[in-house]
Amino acid sequence: MDTAAPARPMRADARRNYEAIVRVAGEAFAEHGTHASLDDIACRAGVGPGTLYRHFPNRECLLEAALVDSRHELQALGGRLLDAADAGAALDEWMLALARHSGRWDGLADSITQSLRDEKSPLGASCSTLLDATAHLLDRAKEQGAVTADASARELFVMAGSLAWAADRAARGSGEDELPRLLSLLMRGLR
Repeated sequence: MDTAAPARPMRADARRNYEAIVRVAGEAFAEHGTHASLDDIACRAGVGPGTLYRHFPNRECLLEAALVDSRHELQALGGRLLDAADAGAALDEWMLALARHSGRWDGLADSITQSLRDEKSPLGASCSTLLDATAHLLDRAKEQGAVTADASARELFVMAGSLAWAADRAARGSGEDELPRLLSLLMRGLR
């Protein structure tokens, strides 16, 4: 698991604690959403709350660390999609991947959207690379005439999270994946 560590080197025991907290946090967020108890995460990771808060002073810091692998995968996808011949199809694929990332855990889309409003947010800062990729893919799609010129990357980024939330709510009880259909409706509106 690739987990972002603080800039200064950690002792081996501190590194093990850090990695255990991040691993358990990902599991807890998957089970209970982004509002999972941080004290429960510390307990399940085998550390005290003080150790958790020493590594992650707030929930956003922990969310950011737990999303590192997913964010790196998205960044790699964004790089590959920039070379795609069909910029419209590339933007569609990006939006679906971005929405799946935003909908990874219940409450994540809201946390990401809130973090974008705070320049000091570690989660918002890490999402800025994804926002940049959205901008590059959108610009290519505009250049090829695949989307209207009035859409902004920030709007698409927020819409991806909103679609993830809406698809999750629509699928409850039915078990159907509503995200591709909802995304298709959105992208048709941008054509």
